[in-house]
Amino acid sequence: MKHLLNLLAAIALLVWGTHLVRTGVLRVFGEKLRKILARSLGNRFSAALSGIGVTALVQSSTATSMMTSSFVGQGLITLPAALAVMRGADVGTSMMSVLFSVDLSWLSPLLIFVGVVLFVSRQAGTAGRVGRVMIGLGLMLLALRLVVEATEPLLAAPAVRALLGSLGSDLLLEITLGAALAVVAYSSLAIVLLIAAMASSTVVPMDVALGLVLGANLGSGVLAVLTTAKSPVEVRQVTVGNLAFKLLGVAVVAPFVGLWIRYVQPVMAVPSHGVVLFHLAFNGIICVGFIGLTDTVARLVQRAMPRRQEPATPGRVQHLDPSALSTPSLAISCAAREALHQADLVETMLVGLLKVIRHNDLQLAGQLRRLDDSVDELYSAIKYYLTKISREALGEEESRRWTDIISFTINMEQIGDIVERVLIDIEERKIRKSRNFSDAGIGEISELHARLIDNLRLSMSVFLNGSVRDAQKLLEEKARFRDLERTYAGKHLERLSENTVQSIETSSLHIDLISDLKRINSHICSIAYPILETAGVLAPNRLRSVVSEADILPPG
Repeated sequence: MKHLLNLLAAIALLVWGTHLVRTGVLRVFGEKLRKILARSLGNRFSAALSGIGVTALVQSSTATSMMTSSFVGQGLITLPAALAVMRGADVGTSMMSVLFSVDLSWLSPLLIFVGVVLFVSRQAGTAGRVGRVMIGLGLMLLALRLVVEATEPLLAAPAVRALLGSLGSDLLLEITLGAALAVVAYSSLAIVLLIAAMASSTVVPMDVALGLVLGANLGSGVLAVLTTAKSPVEVRQVTVGNLAFKLLGVAVVAPFVGLWIRYVQPVMAVPSHGVVLFHLAFNGIICVGFIGLTDTVARLVQRAMPRRQEPATPGRVQHLDPSALSTPSLAISCAAREALHQADLVETMLVGLLKVIRHNDLQLAGQLRRLDDSVDELYSAIKYYLTKISREALGEEESRRWTDIISFTINMEQIGDIVERVLIDIEERKIRKSRNFSDAGIGEISELHARLIDNLRLSMSVFLNGSVRDAQKLLEEKARFRDLERTYAGKHLERLSENTVQSIETSSLHIDLISDLKRINSHICSIAYPILETAGVLAPNRLRSVVSEADILPPG
């Protein structure tokens, strides 16, 4: 029992080390890796090469699959190009297995020591994240040595020998077991390295080890399909197409396992080299031999899984791709795009608000109030999506962006609520009572409304681009808007003193309306605060160099 626990602990350490490397690399290079993939999709061969490079860094073909699937789901690349990337991704992860099969146990203590020093001393910076990657690599090397040590005593157990003997007579069972292990471990790389270590210790015969390797490759494809099971059909097409290639590869290569054992394995120095090179050869054959079939497989998959042609509706979540959650930088981008969609709906409500005021349009008022439900739904969806992003895998900049998105969506949701209440007031206190603002009053409201729309569009630009100058301009506009609101409130009181009938009838509504517009503007301008604070421009007394302390107030 003790030896079994040691083996399970070593396997867990191997999987954990792989996880640390994957998340660490995505923290440091996640955005750059996305750009590399996006720029290299001009043809299937460059796409495959980019897949090799990205997966060699991330050490997970599943992570590359998630990034690529997300690109397809957002319409950035075509399905054939994505399948070509996946052919290279499988080669990349198999190349890493060859590297780790070399005896690098001497390097493990050095990597862990240097990694811990960097991580502890510079945890929030790039050096700390590089240290995390080094810790993961050191743990992987250490785990491989522990696996070898733990498996040797198990060899003497009669029950283990009997179990492995039963596997040796059934290739299909070996493939099934290998696939199951890859799915459970969430890493085909870790399982292949484990199989190589067990073969090196003669715990499993070579024919069983190769069958397990075929299963591990198949399992990585099944894992990607399971991970994207609830994703849009465009995303699932990538993982299903990738699984189809793996099934085809297993069907083609499995009959030749005996030839590998007879002619190739005898020239290997150690059994583990034969396992990892077989893994590399398998994926190389699929990549080189089947890359010309990407268009054909893509057409078959699209025919079997056609896209649903659904009309776009305001409440429909379009960018929150579940498959992107395993790549935090990509998930943050998805959430930001959906937040902008929420802001578009808020802009539609604000634009329609003036039309309701001018034309007493009850039907439009009802449509706009219902639109607030869509704004609320988007807020809930974005918030829930962001909570599913692993904060551990976010870098400092991405963590700030996470917070900015939450703040932005909260402000948009509150603006939508204010607009809804204003519309109800307009219906009850103006339209149903057949009252109208004076010409001067509607002119003032129109001026404030126009500034409000301009500020909302500027705030969306600030949120998207993070421009410090635009953020400063937004706070300047906040002060101007407040001064204008005070001026117009004073003019309204002057009209009351002149006994203007329309001003008297709508006085309370007019004052409430311009006050609500000011509140909306405060929510809009508050989007500038995080940008300026990050840039170090926002002093404790709020942007002294741009406006006076008295002019900068918190939202509301």
